[in-house]
Order: sequence, then structure tokens, then C-alpha cells
Amino acid sequence: MSSIRVIQWATGTVGVHAVPAIVAHPDLELVGLWVHSEAKEGRDAGELCGIDPVGVVATRDADALLATDAELVCYMAHSDVRPTEVVDDLCRILASGKNVVNTSYVPLLYPDAAGEGVTEQLQAACAAGGSSIYTSGIDPGFGNAGLAVHLLSLCKEVGTVQMSEIVNYATWDNPGTMFDIMGFGQPDTSQSLLLAPGSTTLAWGPVLALVADALGATLDEVREWHEVIYAEEPFDIASGRIEAGTVSGMRFRIIGVVAGREAIVVEHVTRLRDADAPHWPSGEGYRIEVDGEPCLRAELSLSSHVGDHNHAGCLATAMAVLNAAPHVVAADPGVLTYLDLPVHSARGLLRA
Repeated sequence: MSSIRVIQWATGTVGVHAVPAIVAHPDLELVGLWVHSEAKEGRDAGELCGIDPVGVVATRDADALLATDAELVCYMAHSDVRPTEVVDDLCRILASGKNVVNTSYVPLLYPDAAGEGVTEQLQAACAAGGSSIYTSGIDPGFGNAGLAVHLLSLCKEVGTVQMSEIVNYATWDNPGTMFDIMGFGQPDTSQSLLLAPGSTTLAWGPVLALVADALGATLDEVREWHEVIYAEEPFDIASGRIEAGTVSGMRFRIIGVVAGREAIVVEHVTRLRDADAPHWPSGEGYRIEVDGEPCLRAELSLSSHVGDHNHAGCLATAMAVLNAAPHVVAADPGVLTYLDLPVHSARGLLRA
């Protein structure tokens, strides 16, 4: 099989991992790179992403990239405060005839739960371009919905499903997300976009909907809950300073109600110091718990030979879509979810 010609769209927190992965992948070929920053334009993709030069020069000319014969766009542009613009971007790319794998706008994990008209808008673009789009990552993605869907195949009956992320974010160097989006280091939760009413449902409601679909169930309602802790003294993390009296940890739940009971739950326990909030669940990584017959519990921890768990999580987010790329390109045109793809793994990536 010939390699799939790939355009990488952005080199941010996840995209910086995607470029080396595409270059090393036997089924993929990097042929273009879009960047937002003028400072990155004109530089070699390898140089921007920590590897040797690869002969692909970064550009901000989207029209030129979409005019090439590339088959796939790996979309990882910033999306936290521009969801409408991201969907418009994706539709433009799809209508040009390029397939898309996306980690950027996570509600598209299950587009029917991403907002009114979103699925229809994407389907129309796919039909126009004869293309497909697939969204995943580690969370939302494999760390919750993916693991849960596979585990549920072991059950005779299912009572409840809980999907948890328990992670220390202190080493994640992303001030914009940590302080402006999540609200760490802020005096109260009114400064957190993430904890604003409806935000966690937008991001993780599609996880609940995808798992409900796998169970043949319908969500009657989605509920939100959160609590935070405040720093007793100042301390530093990779993203900056946490002052005394500001938010230093958060726990939130997105709860799917089926037939009047809380049946499918996503929970996040996010600390900046391991000893904080000892009354919260402890661990590291992702945990799936199924109360059913049989009862199931599975845990996934991420680490790396060249970085910590946050590095590993960003890399895993990129690989969750890159390893799916051959199946996305081969699929009939349309919007794809985890439930639509065949079982896939890491074909061709075993070390010599």
C-alpha cells in the first residue's frame, strides 16, 4: 500500500508530537504543514517539532495546501474559544476532498451530541468532497469511551459505567489552557471557562452519548457537578505561579441519566500536587468501572521514555487518530465515530 499523503494542521501541544510521528509512520507521508504563527512560517517542519529537517516548509496559506493532492489533514489547531470557526475550517477542508482526523474539537467524538446542525453541516461537506472525518484522542477518546466500549463487550448486563481521569497537571506547560480555560490560579470558579455551566457537557457529553449508543440506550438528561480546592500557600508549576487562596485542584463529573438514574458518568480529578485533596479518588491515568454482570475495573497509566505522563498523554492523543488514518481514508464518505471504524492497532510500528 502506498503511503497516505498528510497535511499537518498546526504544531501546538499535540501537533508538535504529530509531525515526528507522521514522518516515522510507514503508512503516512508528511507533505504539508499549516501554522498559525507568522514566526513559524517558512521554517522546516522538523525544526519546529524537534527532529531533523524533513523538507516540508510551514505555511499559513491554507488555499495552497488544500489545492495539493494530499489525501488527509491531521487537524490539531486551537479550538477552546473558537468552536464555530473550527467547524467551518473542517467543512472547508472536507469539501476540498481531503479526509480529516481531528483531535482539536473534541465534541466531534460523537457529532450528534456536539450541537444542533453540526452533524448535518459536516455530512454535507463530506458529500461535497467525497471525504470522511474522524475525531479521537486520549480524553475525550480512547481513555474513556474507547476503553469503555471494549470492556462492555464482556458484560451479560450493565448497571452503571464510570470513566475517570485522575492526573497531576503540574508539569503541563500550557498557561493559556491551565489559567485561562481551566481556571487554575484564579480566585474562584467564576474565572474558569471549563467550569462554566454547560462547558463540561459540551466537551464530555459526547463521551456519554457514544457509550450510550454502544449500549443501545438514550440519554434523558446530562447533569454537571464540580468542586475545587484552594492553595494554602503559593507554589510553582510548569505553567506558572499558583498563589495562595487561588484554585489549585478541581474535581468534576458529567452524568448521563438513563431511565431516571445516573447510569453513565465521566469524572475528572485534576491535582497540581499529589498530596492535595486526599479525600478525592487517587491514582494516575484512566479508570473504567462497570457495575454489571460481571463487574469490571480497568486502569490505564501513561508514561514515556523521553517525558512524563503529560508528554505521554499528548503523544497518545496524536497517535489515536494517526493510527486510525488508513481506515478513515478507506471509509465511505461521511462522519465517523469510534463505533464505525474496524478494530485497529499500531500496524507497522513494532521496533526492529
